[in-house]
Formats: sequence, structure tokens, C-alpha cells
Amino acid sequence: MKLPHNLTQQLTHTLGLAIINGKYPVGQGMPSEAEICEEFEVSRSSTREAVKMLSAKGLISSRPKQGIRVLPENNWNMFDTDILSWILKSKPSLILLKEFLQVRLAMEPVAAELAAKNATPTHLQNIEKALGRMSDAKDGLDDALDSEIAFHCAILEASGNRFFIQLKDFINTALRVSTRYQNYIYEDQHDFVNTHELIFKSIKSGNAQAAKESTNIFLETILQRVESKL
Repeated sequence: MKLPHNLTQQLTHTLGLAIINGKYPVGQGMPSEAEICEEFEVSRSSTREAVKMLSAKGLISSRPKQGIRVLPENNWNMFDTDILSWILKSKPSLILLKEFLQVRLAMEPVAAELAAKNATPTHLQNIEKALGRMSDAKDGLDDALDSEIAFHCAILEASGNRFFIQLKDFINTALRVSTRYQNYIYEDQHDFVNTHELIFKSIKSGNAQAAKESTNIFLETILQRVESKL
């Protein structure tokens, strides 16, 4: 299997996705660097760099005399954008979605609280614009998923907290995973948009406690629906 140019990145992607999909079982040996070179028709240096990148992401260990082994999922860097992308392209489970939501619950209500305190007029415009897109999507005039992602990412930006802002890729993937189960997670699209409108109004009015509580209620409702299906 010959890979196209930009070999190191492409090989990293190919092997990473294969690991996420379970082609190489946890704890068992992967092909050696020499075997990978031959299978994918890449240089030893490209293979070595790809192995280093996968090791840095926590997917594998590579040691002399032990070879390359897939590490348990607990070692994987779940905030790594490549790993999140590979998970999205695989078949994410409801359990993973539950864990996504638990992390969102731990941070997004606080981000909304901070946004109510720190949002600039530009931040508020961006949140309101995303909300308008969500309303349009309800009528088939915009993309529902992209507009929802824009809404929640705009709140992270408005929080003013650099750590929250860095988690936008995580939120993006978490929401894209949730679309696999859209039919029962969001029972009423009108109510869904109204809930987001309530969050926005709380932020715009500077009511930090209301922004935090409304975000918490929204995410708790989704989490309960997911848990009911497990």
C-alpha cells in the first residue's frame, strides 16, 4: 500500500486510525518499523517519525527488544485533535458520548458564567449570530450542527479563559459524535433552540448564575437521555 506524499503525516494518520478502529489490539505487537516501511512503501526515517508521533499521543509504546505495542485507551491523549478526528471517523460508542458530556458539564457551565462577566460586544454578536443560524437551521436554512458548534465555541471564546478557548476542537468533535444519536438526544428542535436562546440572554444580561444554571440544565438533560439508552 503506497502512500501519497507528505508521508510522515499520512502514515501517522493511517496507523492512528487503524489503532482507533482496533486493527491492532491493545497490548499486542504491531508490525516492526521495517515491516511498516515495506507495507506502506515509505522510508525508514518517515516511519520512525510517525512512530514517535503516535507515541507522543499515547497510542503506542516503542522500545528496543519489545517492539511497538498498542497502549490501553486510558493512555491516549483524548484532547489531541488527531485522536479526536480518528475517533470521529470510527464508530464512537454511547459510552464515549457519555464521557464527552461529562467533560462538557465540568467546563461549559463555568465558561458560560465567565462569558456573562467578560463578554465584549463582539463576543455577544458572535454568540447571537450563531443562535440566529440555529434558528434558521430549524427551518432548513442553515446547517444545524455547524451552527450549534459555532454557538458553543463562541461562548468559550467569550469566557476570556485561555484554557477554555483551547478546548474548541474538543467541543467540535463532541458535538459531531452526538449527531450519530441525534434522533433521540434532541426530541424537540424548537425547545432545543429556545434553550440556547435562554443561555444567550443570560450571558447578554450579565447574569452569570443564570448562564451557568441554564447551561448546566441543558447538558444534564442530554446526559440523562444518553444514560437512559445505555
